[in-house]
Amino acid sequence: MPPLISPSRAWLLAIRPRTLPAAVAPVVLGTGMAASRGVADFLPALAALGAALLIQVGTNLANDVFDHLKGGDTEGRIGPTRMVQAGHLTAAAVWRGTLLTLGLALLVGIYLVWVGGIPILVIGILSLVCAVAYTGGPYPLAYHGLGDLFVFVFFGWVAVAGTYWVQALRFEPDLLVAGTGMGALVTAILVVNNLRDRETDAAAGKRTQAVRLGVQGTRVQFVALLLIGAAVPPVGILFFGWSGWTLLSWTSASLFFLPLSRVLTFQDPSELNPALGATARGVAWYGGLLAAGFMAGAVRAGVVSF
Repeated sequence: MPPLISPSRAWLLAIRPRTLPAAVAPVVLGTGMAASRGVADFLPALAALGAALLIQVGTNLANDVFDHLKGGDTEGRIGPTRMVQAGHLTAAAVWRGTLLTLGLALLVGIYLVWVGGIPILVIGILSLVCAVAYTGGPYPLAYHGLGDLFVFVFFGWVAVAGTYWVQALRFEPDLLVAGTGMGALVTAILVVNNLRDRETDAAAGKRTQAVRLGVQGTRVQFVALLLIGAAVPPVGILFFGWSGWTLLSWTSASLFFLPLSRVLTFQDPSELNPALGATARGVAWYGGLLAAGFMAGAVRAGVVSF
């Protein structure tokens, strides 16, 4: 019997606050790019941040329910305790919390659609559907090796370009470049998580990319994602005229040393738990520093001033 914890503590753990930088960083980056080009708009940016956080929390709650129901969470779980599996919250209560959270995201989304039009409507509908379909529904994405692609697209291209769109009402090709770096590093968080859970996921029939690729293949994937993130600022500088200040994002590299070392050398999957939080912190700093680099370059060029 797991030790009792308060309901408020159980709900806090269920929303998995350590994963939230993955939702915040792309919005910060998209807003930084908008601000550097003189098209930032505070209210749409704030609404985009709120919607991203709500969808992330809703996805986490849905995962808690569906992974338990599908047998993906067991007593042998190495990672942080899941609240439904441990008996701290009922599946029905967490499902109601999922619907409430996604309902709030829908309300924020109505405002964003009013601002950004049809493109944001399409993004919003897909985001809400995938929040549940990630581990639920007839074809759960995470159980069929599609979780990495989902995270890359939605936390990279969609989040960065969507945040920019609701402020500028236009699309710029280099948003996909910035989104590629962001998406790659957010996907790296998932890769660490799935590498840690590879054995228990395989036993439960959850065919993540880590299960499909094996330990060595997943290590290669993790390194490749970090290299993609690092390559984005030089690509932007060479081909899209980004300011050299965007190389500030490279100073976040030290935060990835611990997870890289753990991923390449771990013997026991539990050794990857610290790497998960460290990767999330690295993602937050990368997004923030890249946004700061855009702003610093714009100030230097006299495009914006304070």
